[in-house]
Amino acid sequence: MNTDEILLIDKPAGISSAKLVAIVKRRLNAKKVGHAGTLDPFATGLMICCINKGTKLAGTFLHGNKTYQATLRLGIETDTQDLTGQVISECECPEISEERIISAFKSFEGETEQVPPVYSALKHNGVPLYKLARQGTPVEKPARTIHIYQLQIDEISLPEIRFTVSCSGGTYIRTLASDIGKILGCGAHLIALRRIECGGFFIDQAVTLEQLETTYQSESHK
Repeated sequence: MNTDEILLIDKPAGISSAKLVAIVKRRLNAKKVGHAGTLDPFATGLMICCINKGTKLAGTFLHGNKTYQATLRLGIETDTQDLTGQVISECECPEISEERIISAFKSFEGETEQVPPVYSALKHNGVPLYKLARQGTPVEKPARTIHIYQLQIDEISLPEIRFTVSCSGGTYIRTLASDIGKILGCGAHLIALRRIECGGFFIDQAVTLEQLETTYQSESHK
């Protein structure tokens, strides 16, 4: 494996992107490791880790297109727009026709404006927004243009809807889930997220952390 380039990792749930980078750096004994796009701790899937000289490529992948598999839950809104947040509104999930759900999803395809969540890694005066939000002083960034190339419903099992979305870099899937809930009139939050493609690389090309550990333990004994 060329450790001066990139390494594709299937991030497990329960660890931050920064923690994953630290594990890779330690295991590879690399001087520099970065990543090309954060995944929230609850999310899983493809992370492109840029190793040593490969860190120069991070920006290229960061702004590339991405594909996710996700699940939203109708009827409950949270302050973080996902399952890790505090519930801010709750209602009985109404009977919603399949046609109406399909129409709501279709309305987000193409170029659209999205307001980044106040719980995000974007910065305000050098401070991450999530830190400001946790301090009780949330800052809302202006809407920015994103592109949803394809938004496909995989399964409707109310109050949950599974879907696959291909989108431009910088798109927040939890905000998309929340916005879909608003269109449907009952609110929603994201309960599962898995990135399966990023910048032309796919999840089936990635290794798990367990495989990484095994590989480098074996190489260290050669």
